[in-house]
Amino acid sequence: MRHPHLPGIPRAVALALLAATAAGCGLLDTDDAAEASGPPAFTVAAAGDILIHPQLTDQARKDARDAKNAAGTGIDFDRTMAGIKPVISKADLGICHFEPVVGKPEGPFQSFPDFLIPPQITTAIKNVGYDTCSTASNHVLDHGPAGVRRTLDALDSAGLKHTGSARTRAESEKPLILDVKGVKVAQLSYTLGFNGREVPADKPWLANKTSFDDIAAAEKAARTAGAEVVILSIHWGREHHPEPGTPQLKLARRLAEETGIDLVIGHHAHVVQPMEKIDGTWVAYGLGNQLARHDVPTGLTEEGIIGWFEFRKKDGDWDVQARYVPTLVTIPPDPGEAAEAAGAGDAGTDPDGAGETPGVKDHRLLNVAEALRDDKDLSDEERARYRLAFERTQGTMLNRGASKDGLRPLQDLPG
Repeated sequence: MRHPHLPGIPRAVALALLAATAAGCGLLDTDDAAEASGPPAFTVAAAGDILIHPQLTDQARKDARDAKNAAGTGIDFDRTMAGIKPVISKADLGICHFEPVVGKPEGPFQSFPDFLIPPQITTAIKNVGYDTCSTASNHVLDHGPAGVRRTLDALDSAGLKHTGSARTRAESEKPLILDVKGVKVAQLSYTLGFNGREVPADKPWLANKTSFDDIAAAEKAARTAGAEVVILSIHWGREHHPEPGTPQLKLARRLAEETGIDLVIGHHAHVVQPMEKIDGTWVAYGLGNQLARHDVPTGLTEEGIIGWFEFRKKDGDWDVQARYVPTLVTIPPDPGEAAEAAGAGDAGTDPDGAGETPGVKDHRLLNVAEALRDDKDLSDEERARYRLAFERTQGTMLNRGASKDGLRPLQDLPG
């Protein structure tokens, strides 16, 4: 999955972060010829929760009408997700986290607490460049075994690999191993729980619940099946807390020190949490939301990151460089609130960046640095909101000392 060069944006966002950004943005500048003759190497792009709320489905219906959708489905998420395609499609392996359960193409659909979302989202996920999705989440059992089966069938139909839930015991016991530029890469997926539900006693293999022993055993099984690299997707932590909790920190250390897992990518908090390198292993505690539209946006719930990881074989082991790409889901003003604000002569700007942003017309998932660089028609409010998202995300990413291990943005904030 190789695509044209995605240029970096040269400039550090603040003097305090020069050490983290001075080396520039080189991971997308790979020389393919040099790579072919050098040691094995590949790149991974991974992002956080995909959780489709009703407002996003309404946006997909609007976009389908505007495009006169030829497929006749009436729901099209491609335009909503298009902003991240240049990054995801450039990676050799794209990993998504698919949290909810899909329904039938025509509905009915449901939101919190028992999600049932349009299966059309799976084709949009594939179209932006994702190859595989983790499916173990607290919502995976929202609609029982039938919901698990329907969701995995939809991912199959879209051409996406998946792990974390299963339709049969045999499927659950077979490690997911992908060939990534000649390297056998396994993906594991586990979740902290199922919102009070239990896996059916007669189907204990239906979804993976977090247990250190189970994760360690799954890694060994993947190695036995030929995996050279093992990546763990894990649904954990406290919702809406930018700091990882003590259980996360303790489990992360055990995973890094007592297993051979090469990379840990976390989600569930719905807000960005830091990255940290522990005993040579990168842990992304929380990638935030990739695509969601909570009923009460906080500003933080619209922000996320794409983790970008370059694996290279070095002295018989894997050296991993970590980068991140701040993302943002834009939220258009509510028509009623916009009219009320206009009547009061107030633009309704939220200085903390929570909620809607004046000037935004649609729900869109953006690569923040690219949007600031390429969109010359942004309003002052939009520019301020995007810069806030980037700078706040950068502060969170580095607050466990990851800059000393080379963590920096893949693309810098434009000046």
